[in-house]
Amino acid sequence: MGPDISEIDGACHCGAVKFHVRLANGLHTARRCTCSFCRMRGAVAVSADLDGLTILEGADKLALYQFNTGTAKHYFCSVCGIYTHHQRRSNPREFGINAACLAGVSPFDFADLPVYDGVNHPSDGNASRVAGRLRFESVEG
Repeated sequence: MGPDISEIDGACHCGAVKFHVRLANGLHTARRCTCSFCRMRGAVAVSADLDGLTILEGADKLALYQFNTGTAKHYFCSVCGIYTHHQRRSNPREFGINAACLAGVSPFDFADLPVYDGVNHPSDGNASRVAGRLRFESVEG
């Protein structure tokens, strides 16, 4: 899958939630985050404008989780538990989409990812900064 894709379908693990998304900048926005929730969730997220996500099936199967300031809205399938997307705290006009839910995309397709400092969040008056890099090297040729 090329990083410049603009539109793609996606689904949760069990297929109860299916969606179509227009990505803000292809897979170029792929990232991880150090905040307490993202650290435990471990997903690679890519960006889409709020009007770029269309739930095709299973809107009634989506559950919502919010914490701390309640600004970010994290959605997951109530059947299989897979996180599909979230409305971002750092930019509430965007969704973060779980890259692993996108057809033909794996988090292991990203050899090098920025990891943003979500502990010292920009919405709390901190500068947005990359806390580190996450790398994946396949042992297969």
